[in-house]
Amino acid sequence: MKIAFFDSGVGGLNVLYDALKLLPNEQYIYYADSINAPYGTKSNEEIKKLVFEAVDFLAHENIKALVVACNTATSVTVKALREKYSFPIIGMEPAIKPALKNNNNKKTLVCATEKTLKEEKLKALIQNLNGENKVVELSLQELVVYAENFEFNEPHILQYLKKCFVNIKWKEFDSLVLGCTHFYYFTKQLRGILPRHIRILDGNFGTVKHLKNSIIETDTNQKTKIEFFISGEKAASSHFEKYFDFIKKNQ
Repeated sequence: MKIAFFDSGVGGLNVLYDALKLLPNEQYIYYADSINAPYGTKSNEEIKKLVFEAVDFLAHENIKALVVACNTATSVTVKALREKYSFPIIGMEPAIKPALKNNNNKKTLVCATEKTLKEEKLKALIQNLNGENKVVELSLQELVVYAENFEFNEPHILQYLKKCFVNIKWKEFDSLVLGCTHFYYFTKQLRGILPRHIRILDGNFGTVKHLKNSIIETDTNQKTKIEFFISGEKAASSHFEKYFDFIKKNQ
């Protein structure tokens, strides 16, 4: 049986990359709804329709677990998905808890899509961690489009980031949380413009650990196989492998 990864586009490849290291004997399906990306600017109704269409498709592919490797889709749909399907469904959660741990009474900047920042799921997480006065939220929505276009080092991206951060008083902060899987691709650029004391955290590895604990692992050594789909159509691996190469080079 296969493990399915779903994302609005290529962001979830970061999570799959970690899964390939932690669970090397599994077979995978990666479903990118790239034709309909980005999700962060869509209504809840649009997102639910798209996600359920994708997961209905994946449910017929003999899967033993699903990773919703998209913070926006997780925020809007994960509860309803778990009510409908019997296989384990693992969603993304911004790494706010580790960010607030040992934070020296400093603040955490949570960067996500516009939709994720508006959803009750994130607000509830912050409230449960007593982080109302310790967490500041910021949209970096445009990074999703840059990632989908394989744009990472262009000057306009640094200009965009600097503009977004212009009002952030970094002395008050000690960490930045990447609340969108697409944002991981820009870690190097972020590291270049953020003060050295700012930690950059993401929820990727925690998600994969949760996946590992939720399944019965394949106990035979076999060559890993990944099937790729774009919005329901079989896709060439070459489109995705260049992102794996980028991740490997920039880790």
